[in-house]
Amino acid sequence: MDLTEILESLKEGKISVDEAEKNIRLLAVKNIESACLDISRLQRKGVPEIVLAEGKALNDVIEISSALLNEQGRAIVSRADPNVVEALASNFGSIAKINIGKRSGTVIMRDPKHPLLKTIGKVGVLSAGTADARVSEEVEMILEELGCGVLSFHDLGIAGIQRLFPAVKKCIEEDVDSIVVIAGMEGALASIVSSLVSLPVIGVPTSSGYGHGGRGEGAIASMLQSCTPGLVVVNIDNGVGAAVAAALISKRISKHKQI
Repeated sequence: MDLTEILESLKEGKISVDEAEKNIRLLAVKNIESACLDISRLQRKGVPEIVLAEGKALNDVIEISSALLNEQGRAIVSRADPNVVEALASNFGSIAKINIGKRSGTVIMRDPKHPLLKTIGKVGVLSAGTADARVSEEVEMILEELGCGVLSFHDLGIAGIQRLFPAVKKCIEEDVDSIVVIAGMEGALASIVSSLVSLPVIGVPTSSGYGHGGRGEGAIASMLQSCTPGLVVVNIDNGVGAAVAAALISKRISKHKQI
């Protein structure tokens, strides 16, 4: 039983308070051979557990994904290499709807009987260059799975800054809750966007770049040193962290709009 089913059973008198308490405790975590899963994270935090495939054995990723599908009706896997993507599609293609991000290695699997999460708002996703597409794809896919509408704009790097303004204008017109800005090299795009809007801006420095300050070091230093208020920064290439933060902002705003 999930948390809602437990509470409904308690309300209807099908289980006692002690039984409900026990089931809630059991719901919190599930042990499998390769991991200790945080099954209750969606109810507790509003975001389901997301599996980082990088560094895990193939069999472990499959076992964890299978357990998450069984327990919560969906499994989100990030940074899967082509072999892992192929194995997930082969193992779960017949029982789950699968969405695969070929650039980012993001794989989202959902039981067809399991409902999509309720739409909770809109987020703008702006990326600087084609080299940043793998991270922007990760951000977009996770935001959509978490129930956010996404307005995406790509190739807006400051070398051709005139390309940026229509995208920012559209985000303002569409009343997005926040903007995620993905940029490598010197990472200046995030500061510029933040200076133009009265919205939370989440900067994602990427590991595109070369020479001194390459591999994202210059981008993250620049974003962290920004003098533009309202810009917050996640770690290099951390599309998952940026997407989750933006989704939680939208969820909070959506909650108060309904009151």
